[in-house]
Amino acid sequence: MKKTVKILWGTWLIVTFFYAYQYILRVMPSILMEDIVRKFSLSPEAFGQFSGVYYLGYSLAHLPVGIFLDRFGPKRVLPLLIACTSLGLLPILYADSFIYPVIGRAFIGIGSSGAILGVFKILHLYFEPLKFTRFLSFSVTIGLLGAIYGGAPIHFAREAFGFESVVFSLLVASAVLAIVTYFILPDTAGTKPDTSVMQSLKNVFSNKNLILLCLVSGLMVGPLEGFADVWGVQFLKIFHGIPDSLASGIPSWIYFGMCFGGPILSFITEKFAKPMQVVLVTAGIMALAFFLLITVQLSVVALSIMFFIVGVCSAYQILIFFQASTFVAESDKTLASVVANMIIMIFGYLFHSVIGKSIGWFAENQGVEGFRNADVLAKGISIIPIALTLSFIVLGTYMRLRSRSQSQA
Repeated sequence: MKKTVKILWGTWLIVTFFYAYQYILRVMPSILMEDIVRKFSLSPEAFGQFSGVYYLGYSLAHLPVGIFLDRFGPKRVLPLLIACTSLGLLPILYADSFIYPVIGRAFIGIGSSGAILGVFKILHLYFEPLKFTRFLSFSVTIGLLGAIYGGAPIHFAREAFGFESVVFSLLVASAVLAIVTYFILPDTAGTKPDTSVMQSLKNVFSNKNLILLCLVSGLMVGPLEGFADVWGVQFLKIFHGIPDSLASGIPSWIYFGMCFGGPILSFITEKFAKPMQVVLVTAGIMALAFFLLITVQLSVVALSIMFFIVGVCSAYQILIFFQASTFVAESDKTLASVVANMIIMIFGYLFHSVIGKSIGWFAENQGVEGFRNADVLAKGISIIPIALTLSFIVLGTYMRLRSRSQSQA
């Protein structure tokens, strides 16, 4: 019995560690931006593509990875996905042409998609339903700690040993984690694919309310996936004059706030039973915060408090996943949440691409110097509050029309 309990804990811990590790890989470009730009002589547009293609690979892999986990089991799938992240780091060290690091970044995204889906699968396989929510919240919190505290060690190692040593260490860590995961995970037989998968996909993708909600929530993901993951550190250094050592840690307050945001927003929603109104308020708060961020010089303390609040609001995604599941039949609820997460993550790629192109356009062929121009960076980051304002308007209009339609029915 004790051996079984140890196996369960070891299984949960290893997939949770992978979930935290992929967050470190996600924020890595923000710390190593200048090194990567210098090595490959990148324009802002090219760096935006490099950063954003992670989310493209991550999003597009969701459905096939979920199917593979069901059919072949975690032991056969997760080690390969972790190895995929290791493979994706190789071009940063050894490639001469920049197209290969871009492809590698996509591989990192594909591999990372297995982290949260692996957590879902392990919890469904080995834990009682009543413990699912509790252990999922533990996994998410530990994962966010990877984002919160992952930046500082990378920055320190970069300063002490150089960026190539950092990338090589991450590469080795991925390889070791893949091997350890293979030996720790129990061998669980997969299941035959459900013959209704195609019908379920049709049901979800043809649901106009669900798709509109996902698109609107994708417009709101800029603070987390556009700013905190990559562009935040450089913006804080140049626009707000924050020292390098501090700037690498300040965006982590967004992740820290998100740790508390889930319970806070869930409590508010349960109290007032109006999840979409809560989401609308979070969009408005984040829009105001980012308009303030790009127009006013703020202190480290003010920035930290503001980013914590933005992080709390960024947990709106939990409410979106719930609301998305209410638009479909019981048999399609899990798929609806997966599709919602996939669409939202695609917007991560769009934000990085648009921010990079905007910086390059406003820089007027300044090249690398465009990354060091405060006015140019502010104009590029302005995409985030504009998108948040648009989401606020569209969601508010949708809610008003839906309420009017229901009252007339």
